[in-house]
Amino acid sequence: MSDESKAKASREERLAEALRANLRRRKSQARARAARETEAEADDEPPAREE
Repeated sequence: MSDESKAKASREERLAEALRANLRRRKSQARARAARETEAEADDEPPAREE
């Protein structure tokens, strides 16, 4: 394998890892945002009436 092809493979591996890390971070942020929205909606609901 030439130095150029090794460098290209190394770059592709680094980019692939960066994409995976970015996806994990964005999923985590989306889960946190959804949890906050769910919590806020629960706070806005009136208490359940007992009959």
